Amino acid sequence: MKHLYFHQYLVLTVAIKKQSRIPGVVITQCVEQVPLGKTTPDFTRKPLATTVQEGKKAILKAMVSGEPAPTVTWRRNNGEVDDLEKYKTRYDERAREHYLEIPNVKLDQADTYRCFVTNEYGNAVCATTLKVTEVGLKKKGQEGNGQAPLDFRSMLKKTVVVTRKKQLPPKKEGEIDPKLWELLLSAKRKDYEKICLDFGVTDFRCMLKRLNQMKKEREDEQAKVVEKLEDVKQIEVKPGGRAEFGFNMKLVDPNSAIHVYKDGKSVAYGDDENSNPRLKKIGTNYVFSIKDPQPEDAGLYQVDVEEANVLTTDFQVPDVKFVAKLKDAKAVESEDAIFQCILSTPLNRIIWSKQDVSLEHGDKYEIIVSEDKLTHTLRVKDCAMADTGAFYAIAGITSSSAALTVEADPDGGKGRKGIKSGDQGDLTKQALEQGTDKQAQDENDSADSGAGSGDGSSDGSKDASGVKTDGGKGDENLLGDGDDENNMGDGDDKKTKRSQTGPLVPDTVSVDFARTVADRGVQFVSGLSDTVANIGERAELSCKLSTDASEGRWYKNGKLLTNGDGVQIIKDGACHRLIIDFCKKDDTAVYRFEAEGRKSEASLNIQDPPQIDSEALLNFTKPVIIKAGESAEWKLMFSGGDPMNIQWYKNDDELSPGLNVKTETSATQSQLRLTKCQRKDSGEVKIKIKNEFGTTEATSRLIVLDKPTPPQGPSDILESAVTSVEFKWKPPKDSGGCPVTSYIIERQQVGRSKWTNLGEICGSDASYRDSGVDPGRRYCYRIRAKTAEGISDYLQTEDIAAGVLRYPGAPSAPKVISAFKDCINLAWSPPCDTGGTKIVGYNLERNKKGTNYWSLVNQGGPITDAKFAVKDVFEGAAYEFRVSAINLSGAGDPSVPCDTVIARDPMKPPGRVTDLKLTSSNYTTFSLAWTKPREVKGVEDEAQGYYVEIRLIECLEWSRCNAVPITRTSYTVLGLKAMATYWVRVIANNYGGDGEPQGFDNYVIAMPPPVRPKFKDRNMKTFVVVRSGNTVRLNINFEASPLPEIIWLKDGIPVAKHVTITSSDKGSQLLIPTSERSDSGVYTITVKNLVGQESFNVEIRVTDDPRPPGPVELDQNIPGTVTLSWCPSPDEKRDDRLHYMVSQRDSFKLTWRTVADNLFNNKFTVVNILPGWEYHFRVFAKNDMGLSTPSEPPVFESRKEKEKFIVNTPKKKSLDFQAAPAFILPLKMRTAPQGYECHMSCAVKGDPAPRVTWYRDNISLNTNTNYHITNVCGVCSLLILRVGVKDNGEYKVVIENKLGSAECSMILSSEDLNLLNND
Repeated sequence: MKHLYFHQYLVLTVAIKKQSRIPGVVITQCVEQVPLGKTTPDFTRKPLATTVQEGKKAILKAMVSGEPAPTVTWRRNNGEVDDLEKYKTRYDERAREHYLEIPNVKLDQADTYRCFVTNEYGNAVCATTLKVTEVGLKKKGQEGNGQAPLDFRSMLKKTVVVTRKKQLPPKKEGEIDPKLWELLLSAKRKDYEKICLDFGVTDFRCMLKRLNQMKKEREDEQAKVVEKLEDVKQIEVKPGGRAEFGFNMKLVDPNSAIHVYKDGKSVAYGDDENSNPRLKKIGTNYVFSIKDPQPEDAGLYQVDVEEANVLTTDFQVPDVKFVAKLKDAKAVESEDAIFQCILSTPLNRIIWSKQDVSLEHGDKYEIIVSEDKLTHTLRVKDCAMADTGAFYAIAGITSSSAALTVEADPDGGKGRKGIKSGDQGDLTKQALEQGTDKQAQDENDSADSGAGSGDGSSDGSKDASGVKTDGGKGDENLLGDGDDENNMGDGDDKKTKRSQTGPLVPDTVSVDFARTVADRGVQFVSGLSDTVANIGERAELSCKLSTDASEGRWYKNGKLLTNGDGVQIIKDGACHRLIIDFCKKDDTAVYRFEAEGRKSEASLNIQDPPQIDSEALLNFTKPVIIKAGESAEWKLMFSGGDPMNIQWYKNDDELSPGLNVKTETSATQSQLRLTKCQRKDSGEVKIKIKNEFGTTEATSRLIVLDKPTPPQGPSDILESAVTSVEFKWKPPKDSGGCPVTSYIIERQQVGRSKWTNLGEICGSDASYRDSGVDPGRRYCYRIRAKTAEGISDYLQTEDIAAGVLRYPGAPSAPKVISAFKDCINLAWSPPCDTGGTKIVGYNLERNKKGTNYWSLVNQGGPITDAKFAVKDVFEGAAYEFRVSAINLSGAGDPSVPCDTVIARDPMKPPGRVTDLKLTSSNYTTFSLAWTKPREVKGVEDEAQGYYVEIRLIECLEWSRCNAVPITRTSYTVLGLKAMATYWVRVIANNYGGDGEPQGFDNYVIAMPPPVRPKFKDRNMKTFVVVRSGNTVRLNINFEASPLPEIIWLKDGIPVAKHVTITSSDKGSQLLIPTSERSDSGVYTITVKNLVGQESFNVEIRVTDDPRPPGPVELDQNIPGTVTLSWCPSPDEKRDDRLHYMVSQRDSFKLTWRTVADNLFNNKFTVVNILPGWEYHFRVFAKNDMGLSTPSEPPVFESRKEKEKFIVNTPKKKSLDFQAAPAFILPLKMRTAPQGYECHMSCAVKGDPAPRVTWYRDNISLNTNTNYHITNVCGVCSLLILRVGVKDNGEYKVVIENKLGSAECSMILSSEDLNLLNND
């Protein structure tokens, strides 16, 4: 097979697919054998998906490998990248990264980009996505209403917050997967079976009860935010390359937030055509789509409105390919057309579609799946001219398409003439290669099926997905008509049929056979569908036939219907309708329409939701008004299907029957009675009526009238003059349901017990002036509120003094409104404390700066207004002013002086500062310096202070760093966020106001000056040895600016999960809490920032004390030498640095000395061996931790050769003393008195010493602490301290060793001494 790669135009004779270590990378090897030292291309780091703002710079980066070095090219799905102005490619040799840069990204450049890496031995390809967010979004309708555009930066800030939905609980062993429940809650009933099949559940009927309960709970939850939800469609891949799901939804609040989650994680979506993913809304129709879906888009998608889930769908992307794709087909009208494909992986079902409409198994289309789930077939029945077009088979995100061409029937369309399919030439071979084992056979059906559907469909078996399977259960009827159930068993009406089993269809159908096929007759263009209606409403069932010349009959539960049976039967051409004007409960039935042997059935389900009569509802909603202590009662008539659940609420709290709450409910009425009502019981009363068909509510109000609460205090004294007292209060918090008509005032002179009634005042005025007081006396007052329901309790005031001098408090400090060389304008606020009387005026005083004398400004009398213009001033003089209030008692304390003001004409604001520069910076502060602005007379006056302002780059508001102007021309800004970007400006200030701000042209980053990463410690260890099990801790100190990226690698790959990395701006620590030998290796730390990068390697050796070598053998092949050889240490394979050391001691020096070290083999020859001396040797295993214990061979002695002296010694016979266990003295029968001790023993022998076990009634006593068991020199004893009845029984001793076993037993019986004494 030859493959042509369009980006390099290379013809490859071999295409070997290889697996990459990087997910999502496809490698193709184009030679059979890659030479030694050469490799195919691969990605070290693939491009990552990127989201950038429109107008910004987008960068896609990739790191590749391969020998020879591969070439890298870039492409996009919808367009080219050869425009050098829009796309720039480059290679960074230092970072070894390939870049695709888009300097000024546009919305139309959002796409899927592919990176191709190629050398002479193959190629690798990887895809990534670029998303572009739009700038300047406006809220709908704002621009037209003249409103300002939204702050786009704040919008971005909100959208980047990743929310997470509560995860589904994990599947427990033996329980149903919670994911299955979520999918069933959003699915249609007809899809239950195929969804359950995907989860391995073959019988879901036991789940229906719980599922219905969960659906009701979900609907109640949805009802809070969704008014209507219907036409929910699960996710499907469309022929256009989009995966989408949708629903019709009407929200209670149109502003409710709609969230989309994938596997519990929030999905960011848009609503414009370039968004991916996109949530499109047209009216109440919502469609969520993913353009060009990838395998990583697979997952569980959930749509929530606020916190209520409205849809759950599972997007599965199986790893499947089309082994045999669809072939174009031609057919004549009324013939059947066949499309067939073969998959590489078994699937329960695939999606068949025509344009963007999914096809389902039914009257028009028959979907067949082979027994091995590899071959999928679509049969288009009774082809018409409208069926001409493209048909698609979609498996996961892979699709195949073919065209169907329907030609006019030259015979006028009299019956089905045969079956036409696409080119099936290679399908048989490919199906066999995929493991299908099918046999096509032609048989004639003799008898019609009694349970036929009547719509022309065959009785082949169906799988759980609702499509037919062609394995194992009879033949698939491709041409025959279905029979009416009235024709069952009628042998005369049998029709000749042609059927076929298997996925393969003959290329042609013989003309002779086509002539024998009977006319199909009338067909259903659209059949009946299940209908739901409420009692009293109108219901309609309709269907359409292929001809308007056919008459039909309607049946209800098998009984023929006529126009006189409470229904209307209407025939409108080919359309037939059954109308029930006023539905009743007994109209629930299965309705069937039959015409010329064809039939279609549907069920009509009559629901009876709760209903309330409009007149009764009107009376119920009227408020119930009663007096405190009386009873309130509500009655409401209703109707609806049983069982009915009725619940009463007051102020949204559920009412339960109690002492003061009585409820009575019948089948058609419910009554609520609240007794002894109090004022606090007022509020909303609601009844909720619910059954399985729906819920209805009705609301009323309860108003309980009572006397008012006391007026609210404390009372405020408005005036306390010599002859009058005036005070005020607040109206009652609760008027008792009636307006306050008047207040009753009583007075008492302090020190007396008598209260004097002063009369009533109007209820709209909550104040009173008493003019009949005596100077110097104190009075107390009572105030009661009066309504139509009664008089409240009283509010008593504090003691009020009459005729006592009370001076007002101090006003606020005067504020300088304006200042000129001959006039200063001041204003102030009146005092909070008036002293009990009204303020009659103010005294204004001034103090010339530098003196201690305050002089009165208003010599002509009190100032009546809270402002004054001081004109008696000297130009250039500085003044302070203060003011005091005057009431009927006199002048009060003066206020705080105002700020110093100079009598001079206003100043002009200063100009901009110059030479603004950044003198130093770090991660939390930066320092500024500038030059004082120049003074331009008449335009810009001298600067007297400065403000420094900053703002984050994503914020729009400036914040001042100093509240009071500074006089120096330098400032240090504190409290910055590390690596944050700020705009900075300085504003000059004087009495004339603020000048124009002066800022930097670029933003300032809170960071020290850029520093290339470098390691600070020059004496860092490059080799570390750690004992296995100990903690490994590496501290690496460095300096770098800006904050660097720190990467730790072990032998070139990322460190394991149990390794803890802790990094700061000054160093990084690697910690392995409990080290193992597998942690040995070369650890590399790379510190990288914008300026550069630096790396450092540390080799860590995790080892342990070595185990000694094996036995040492001595061999003397040459006189004067001896060769030592030994077995390797068990640690030699695990420790490549393990070696051996040999030490020697002779009989002359008696001290050990090392004769060899760093031996990496298992043999060593020692020289200079003297005859007649004894030599001792030791062999040690040695590693980085130290020495092992030595292995010592026998003493070596080299002697001179002498004649051999042979001594014949007799052979020694070895004696075997082993013997099987036996009893020397067995147990004896015993009778012991109760309460006394009992001792039993026996003597045993055997070699090896036998194991002794004591039993009582075959129960082992060796671990029983109530018995004392000993075994001394073959004498086995058991002691019972106090014999009781429970100790009676058979005692047995079992002895055993490897040569055999033996046992003996005795009976112990105890006697009661009291019985013996009596005898």
